[in-house]
Parts: sequence; structure tokens; C-alpha cells
Amino acid sequence: MRTEGARIAAFARWYGARPLHLLALLASFALTGYAVERLVAERPIAVALWFVGAAVAHDLVLLPLYSLADLSARSLLRSRGRSRAPEPAVPWINHLRVPVFLSGLLLLVWFPLILGLSEPYEGATGLSEGVYLGRWLAVTGVLFALSAVLLALRLRRHAGPRGRRVRRP
Repeated sequence: MRTEGARIAAFARWYGARPLHLLALLASFALTGYAVERLVAERPIAVALWFVGAAVAHDLVLLPLYSLADLSARSLLRSRGRSRAPEPAVPWINHLRVPVFLSGLLLLVWFPLILGLSEPYEGATGLSEGVYLGRWLAVTGVLFALSAVLLALRLRRHAGPRGRRVRRP
């Protein structure tokens, strides 16, 4: 008879991850299906237009823009770093990508309020639209600061005794 640990290991080899991953994936599909069903039942044409518009805007506008920005950042920082020191043991690019992505996502969702393009808005928050730009900039600054601290901690952890770098295998 197989033990439970052996069955979980066999499932992980067959599926590629632990059973909890599959459970979380199924729960997210169920939640997404519920949300889609609710939206499509109320406004099917608007949902279809939004979906097609989002796909076109992403593929034709956003993907080339952020691919170019990522390529530019990597080539600029690689050329500047080549003359000074060897490549660090910790890949730094994701510590730049993540805060840029999160900040851009916040800007994309809230840009009418951040840029002052909406009609006078107080909504449920009771805030005027003048506070959104400062708060978005503050959140962006905190995201970059946290990412920089995390990168510094990772670089320190990968440094050997007396600051010598330990090479990754």
C-alpha cells in the first residue's frame, strides 16, 4: 500500500505541483466564472466590447511599449554596469519590473482621477480628485523603496564573508 506522502508525490509528478495548487486554481476558475456569468447576464454587449478592446489595446499598444521600455532599461543598465563590476549574483531586473508594473496598473485603473480628467468627483470616498496624484506618487515611491530594500537584502545574503560574492551554481 502506498503511503499518503507517496500518493502526494506521485500526484505532484503527474500534475506538476502540489494538490493545494490545483485547489487554488479551481477556486479561482469558479470565482472568475461566477463574475463572468454575473457581468454577461447584465450587459453582454458591453462585456464583449470591453474584452475585445482590452485585447487589442494590450496587444497593439501596451505590449510594444512595455517591451521596448524593458529592453531599454536592461540594455542601458547592462552597458553602464559592464565597465564597473561583474554581474551581481541576484538578478536585479525584476526588482525594477515589479514596481513599474504595479505603478502602471494603478495608473491605468485610476488615470482619470490621477490626471484630473474626470468631472468633479467625490464619490463614496468623500475625497476631491486633487489628492489622487500625490497618493499615486507616494504609493509608487513606496513600491520602489520596498523593491530596493529587498534587492539590497538579497544582495547582502548572497555576499560571502567580507563582502565577497558567492557564485550561484
